Amino acid sequence: MLAVAILASFVAFLDGSVVNLALPAIDSDFGGGLALQQWVVDGYLLTLGALILVAGAVSDTFGRLLVLRVGLGVFAASSLLCAFALSGAMLVAARCLQGVGAAFLVPSSLAMINARFSGAAQAKAIGSWTAWTGTAFVVGPLLGGVLVDGLNWRWIFGVNIVPLAVTLFLTAKVTGDELASRRRARIDVVGAVLTAVGLTGAVYALIEQQRLGLSHPSVMVALVLGIACLAAFPLWEARTAHPMMPLEIFAARNFAVSNLATVFFYAAVSLGTLLVVLFLQETAGMSAIEAGVATLPIPVFSFALARRFGALAGRHGPRAYMALGPVIAAAGYLLMTRAGEPFNFWTQLLPGLVVFGFGLSMTVSPLTAAILAAVNPEQSGIGSAINNAISRIAGLIAIAFMGVIVGNTIDFAGFRQGAYVTVALFVSAGLVSWAGIRNQEYDYSRVSAKTVAHFHSRAIPPPAYPTGTR
Repeated sequence: MLAVAILASFVAFLDGSVVNLALPAIDSDFGGGLALQQWVVDGYLLTLGALILVAGAVSDTFGRLLVLRVGLGVFAASSLLCAFALSGAMLVAARCLQGVGAAFLVPSSLAMINARFSGAAQAKAIGSWTAWTGTAFVVGPLLGGVLVDGLNWRWIFGVNIVPLAVTLFLTAKVTGDELASRRRARIDVVGAVLTAVGLTGAVYALIEQQRLGLSHPSVMVALVLGIACLAAFPLWEARTAHPMMPLEIFAARNFAVSNLATVFFYAAVSLGTLLVVLFLQETAGMSAIEAGVATLPIPVFSFALARRFGALAGRHGPRAYMALGPVIAAAGYLLMTRAGEPFNFWTQLLPGLVVFGFGLSMTVSPLTAAILAAVNPEQSGIGSAINNAISRIAGLIAIAFMGVIVGNTIDFAGFRQGAYVTVALFVSAGLVSWAGIRNQEYDYSRVSAKTVAHFHSRAIPPPAYPTGTR
């Protein structure tokens, strides 16, 4: 059973860590420019953001093992559709479907571990899951570059099929009795629909206004509809008996402030990392494998240091780390604004990437711990799910804004403009944390190994996969 959980999560994390590297090659095959590249990333994040908060209720209602199998099947089928896509529109549709599979895949795998193991055995199992899935973020950039340059961008999706098939086969050996639903959970269908329609409308308007103009009827209708649904979402959540985002959880000061900081921080991470990968390939002329190697300092720093900073935050409180980490990350992007012609990666970008990786590592685990310590232990699952959803939606909106920020192409001027916006977002996250977080309200005893594991993917820049469950 542990092998099933590890394999399922590993494949999902690996796929998420290589997609950005393939975007220039996808654009070369299908055309569409920056708008298509935005949709390839945001199509996945749209369905992921819409379903992430209902994944726990669906798993509780229909059974963890069944939901895991469905997630594996949907992810495998959508990966095949991505690999054989005949057009940009077909690829985007397949990526949306892939987000559906991912929304249930990783949460179900962790829920299985939590249901099967307890006590020391559970901590050991989660440690194994964390260690193995974490390697995906280090292997991903190298593997993605090799596949895109040596074979074709389609292989970054096709390579998923064999391990997914093996995982599906292994699930047949897992007994379902102890992994069946223990309670019947009410699924907030209206909330999920409001989220999906609201995000789709807003993102469509932000991306397509580059091509059609803001006054185009489809853009205006999508924008108005999206804003209306997003505005209606908290009103519905406040009145429904079974909300997928219970608003009362935000009464905890550190929880509310940490989520506000999350908005700025993960918007910056999403925008900044995509900006760097596209710039390195489309403007600096690097190959996919060179770009993958160039960005390795980010996951390596995060994988090596995130837990250490989490331990320090546990001893000293998260406020200083949540305030200083984003500012250090901002300094990294400020260093990158020196990029110009003649371009030299070693002096113009590498120092900034190293500084950014260090700042990212300093922030992620303390932010995770602050979120989990701000709520009661019985609310840790929904607390982690809410923060995961907020981080993914923040990235979704930031990427949708990319065309507005940099224009239709990421040249040197566009890259610098995007880097300055990234700096502003990081600094905002740091200021919010410094002004709002209270160490005296931080109760580290509430943070368990189980719930911390839910955030393992957060140490790596998106697109990544959610792991919070109800």
